[in-house]
Amino acid sequence: MVPAIFGLSGHVLTADEAAFFRDADPAGYILFGRNVADRAQLRALTDALRDLHGRADLFICIDQEGGRVARMKPPVWPAYPPGEVFDRVYDHAPASAIEAARANGEALGLDLAQAGITVDCHPSLDVRQTGAHDVIGDRAFGHDPMRVAALGRATLDGLARAGVVGCIKHIPGHGRALADSHKELPTVTASAEELETDLRPFRTLAHAPIGMTAHVRYTAWDADNPGTLSPFVVQEIIRGRIGFDGLLLTDDLDMEALSGSVPERAARAIAAGCDIALNCWAKMDDMVGIAKALPAITPEARARLERAMASCPEGAGTGDHAALVARREALLAQGVA
Repeated sequence: MVPAIFGLSGHVLTADEAAFFRDADPAGYILFGRNVADRAQLRALTDALRDLHGRADLFICIDQEGGRVARMKPPVWPAYPPGEVFDRVYDHAPASAIEAARANGEALGLDLAQAGITVDCHPSLDVRQTGAHDVIGDRAFGHDPMRVAALGRATLDGLARAGVVGCIKHIPGHGRALADSHKELPTVTASAEELETDLRPFRTLAHAPIGMTAHVRYTAWDADNPGTLSPFVVQEIIRGRIGFDGLLLTDDLDMEALSGSVPERAARAIAAGCDIALNCWAKMDDMVGIAKALPAITPEARARLERAMASCPEGAGTGDHAALVARREALLAQGVA
């Protein structure tokens, strides 16, 4: 198995993709708006991927947070609120906000499970910072680390109840970034003491089954390398100080925060200690290059992958979507000042 997650080019699996994926045997796949048309099409696509590998629990992920980060959109799928909505309610009714986040996560997860998607790249545990770039912005659950952790935990629980595995991001924290890592490499100059604020939600939810790194350079820890490519950040901060022992994915290796070819980035990330290289844009040359550049998945990473995909409780996925949405709305209304 290649320790990589690959993207797909369109609404159906092409013959070239099927042949390459069958041979390379990647750890999983990621879907984007370009892969989504309607319910029947999306389910057929995910079924084709499962058939290709013969694994019912195949890692198939998507970024479906709510708000401005949603690949499955209305009118086919309902819209979901961004993290900021739950943060505002928490000001007045913390318990209602937490239960609303849990109901929201379960409803959202039911949509994904019906489509055959097994992993959601959500929730964001980035602590929002005043004056930072809005690439995180209203996606965050707030400025307070413990509030972020509480709402993040509820979201993870809701997704799991729907039979979908959540992925916490962006470890060890993207909330201070003054630039968009999709476009350039953000540099955070906060002290190690100040960065403890950013670590707290991740430390609280260090038991999460899957996590995603941040393409951010933290000068207090490594003045030369972004977190994704830094052995110190991955091994000493994420695995050590945070204590995260789940499956660790990179953020998208195509993002402009990173330099070098995409296969080179993947090799550096795996060498730094990441378990899985995430390559989103379905460029065949890059995917072939990654498959050639990377060693086989390590036994430790494979065990983490298997543990993550088996983490949802038995009987998950039986919730009533309409009732969950109604409960979320009622709870959010309780928190209106």
